Formats: sequence, structure tokens, C-alpha cells
Amino acid sequence: MIYTVTFNPSLDYILRLDHFAAGEINRVNYEQILGGGKGINVSIVLKNLGHDSTALGFVAGFTGEEIKRQLQEFGVKSDFVQLEQGFSRINVKVKADKETEINGQGPDISENKQGELFSKLDKLVAGDTLVLAGSIPKALPDDIYQRIMARLESKGIRIVVDAEKKLLLNVLQYHPFLIKPNNHELGDMFGVKLTDHDEIITYAKKLQDKGAQNVLISMAGDGAILLTAAGVSYRCPAPQGTLVNSVGAGDSMVAGFITGFMESNGDFERAFHMGVATGSASAFSENLATRPEVEELLKGIG
Repeated sequence: MIYTVTFNPSLDYILRLDHFAAGEINRVNYEQILGGGKGINVSIVLKNLGHDSTALGFVAGFTGEEIKRQLQEFGVKSDFVQLEQGFSRINVKVKADKETEINGQGPDISENKQGELFSKLDKLVAGDTLVLAGSIPKALPDDIYQRIMARLESKGIRIVVDAEKKLLLNVLQYHPFLIKPNNHELGDMFGVKLTDHDEIITYAKKLQDKGAQNVLISMAGDGAILLTAAGVSYRCPAPQGTLVNSVGAGDSMVAGFITGFMESNGDFERAFHMGVATGSASAFSENLATRPEVEELLKGIG
């Protein structure tokens, strides 16, 4: 089984307009409301690629109900912890001559509710895959990633972590199966600016020295690099296409990698190529990648 955790899910209110003027009335020419969050995106793309997963996390209020309804519409199973107070956050994403985002803060989460999530995670068994992705709301302790991984450390679960600098560095001691920083995040972790592929591989190895098993580095239009636990490195340029929407592309790469790894019985090169194709397919589309889009891009990879 595959499980994803999104600690602070959202409804993303996406607006497009030709020009945004602060302090004035602005009229949009496109709007959409989508359930969002990195783990949720991974679950949706996995389903698009033909694989079931269970989305975990916390939801509250009318927005939480809409997030669950949308996932059900996508055919994605969810098992969220339901909060009695507040509502899941609303993020406003304004796409005009410049992109502007206003992100909500999310509801309060009590220790009892945190315990409910831990109880759900305790049911995972050897061979399961768990994706921990995204930021932590201020209502949760900043070591919750570490607490989860310490709790599951001896159970034989493949854990994938896609999180920002401090969250990621703090969990490497628990030997995550896969981590996915981008090239800028990788440089920030060590206070350097990475300018070529060899430097990226050098610093990816430093993350392995700290405990990571496999390191997948996304580089937007420059493609991606994978460094495996066996010390093998793979490089892949980005497929050709027009960037439409970069939101969710990194999450899609994670979903594609997991899909490729499972379908090939552990072939890292196949998993890597599937990840690159899936991330690019989402970037080239208004919505998250579908299987036909991914298969088409795969023809030009490898």
C-alpha cells in the first residue's frame, strides 16, 4: 500500500487575469478551485497513473469537506483526521503579469488529534510506502517529521520525504528511502550556489553521507539527476514542451518515480525516467499529469 501525508491541506483558489492592480477592483477571466497540498497531489497523480493510495492528514470545516469530496471524485481514498474546530486553509493564487499567492494558516491541531494520525500510521506494515510532503502548520510541533520516522524506523517501510531545508535535513538520520530536493534547495542546505551537474552530484552525496538512501534532484527546465544508494548516478534532460503551470510538477515527479519503481520491480533508471516524464507532463498541462501524457513523453526519454 501507498500512503501520503499532507499536514496542512488547502483549497487552492486559482485566478487568472491580464493585469493585477493593488488597491483596485480586478476582474478575472479564469477561476478554479482545487484541493491542494503536496501529498494530495502525489495521491491524485498516482491514481492518474493507475495506482491506489490513501491520503492522510488533517481536515476541518466546509473546506475540508470539499477537499474530501474532490479526492473522492478523483477516485482517491482518504482517511483524514477530522478536526472539530476551524476550517482547512484557503490559498489564493493570482496569475497575472506577476504571480501572487496568499496562503491561509490552517486550523489548530490538538495533541489528541496528532495522536489519531500516529494511530493511523502505526497500521502501516513492511513493504508499504509512505510519502511525507510539504510544510508543517504552526499548530504542529516542528519535529513531527522526525517523530513519525522514529516511530516507523524498524518497520521496513519505504519513506519518501519532499520537504524544505530544515525539515529534510533533520530526518536524514532515519535513512529515508528517497528524498527530492531541487537544485536550489540542495545548494541552500550547504550555503553554496550550484552551477553544474558535477557539483550537484557532489552535494547530493553529502546528503547520503547524512543518511539519505536515494537522492532525486529536480532542476526545472534543466531536467533531473538521481543518485542511488548503490552510488550510481543518472542524468536526464527535461523533455521539450511549453511550461503552462509549475504547481504540482515536483509532486508529480515523486508520484512518477514511485510508479516506475513499483512497475519495474525496483529498476531505478526506469523509475527515474518515469519521474521526469510525469513531472514534465504536469508542468505542460493546466492539470496534473495523466497516464497518456506521461507515456507520450517517455517515448523521448532514455
